[in-house]
Amino acid sequence: MSDYVIVTDSSCDLPASLVEELELQVTPLAFIMGDKTYWNYPDNREMSPEEFYSRLANGEMATTNAVNVGQATEMLEPFLKEGKDVLVLGFSSGLSTTFNSFQIAVDDLRDHYRDRKIYAVDTLSASLGQGMLVAQAARMRQQGKSIDEVRDWAQEYRFHQCHWFTVNDLFFLKRGGRVSAATALVGTMLQIKPVMHMDDEGHLINMAKARGRKAALLALVDKVQELGTDPGSQTMYISHSACQEDAQFVADEVKKRYGVKEVIINSIGPVIGAHTGPGCVALFFAGSKR
Repeated sequence: MSDYVIVTDSSCDLPASLVEELELQVTPLAFIMGDKTYWNYPDNREMSPEEFYSRLANGEMATTNAVNVGQATEMLEPFLKEGKDVLVLGFSSGLSTTFNSFQIAVDDLRDHYRDRKIYAVDTLSASLGQGMLVAQAARMRQQGKSIDEVRDWAQEYRFHQCHWFTVNDLFFLKRGGRVSAATALVGTMLQIKPVMHMDDEGHLINMAKARGRKAALLALVDKVQELGTDPGSQTMYISHSACQEDAQFVADEVKKRYGVKEVIINSIGPVIGAHTGPGCVALFFAGSKR
């Protein structure tokens, strides 16, 4: 096996079993509830998704902290000391400064470990969109692809990852500045659900509106027909915040309509969930463009 490690952060929302299977190194990100800081590990050892979303639903607020340069350096340097090369696949710079911290750490470490290859790629993705890219990169590594081959592939493939999602409660998007207070109020009264995606710069963009929850979920599925590349041969990814049944509905629809064989479903972690709130469903797949 190629002697390099793939490092990402916990906003990738990959299941702990897959992280272990693919031998990924995942930096836990921090979130704060009340007066306590928690770390978001893939195995949810400090707080389960059920507890997190229950506390949000009961009116508690959560905030998040990005990785700083020191933390990024501490994560990466031990692998370099072991003589391994490092490829960082990070959380979208359009949503967080976490990737920028990793990039600074990589640049600094490169000066100290001149015989090592140290690369950082901004996935321009989040949640299982990021996880989808990271998982495929890790499989390529297991197949013997070099660090340069995987880096080059990731830099191209990220523009062919489709991220489509909807939320049930506009309050959290309003708090994060994604929709206006007036839009949130009217949308809530009329049961208008936003259909959003992530653009080529890694920003969240409001693309359409659907009347009612089911229509919004079906709008996500429709995007596979519009943008998907050979969907029947893909593994698709669905993340959700405390709405497993809705996620399963979307999974069943893509299987029925497009012949998709495998769908990976997992909870949205606290880092993303603090901004979406409960009731978010996101669908990720490969397409002709984002």
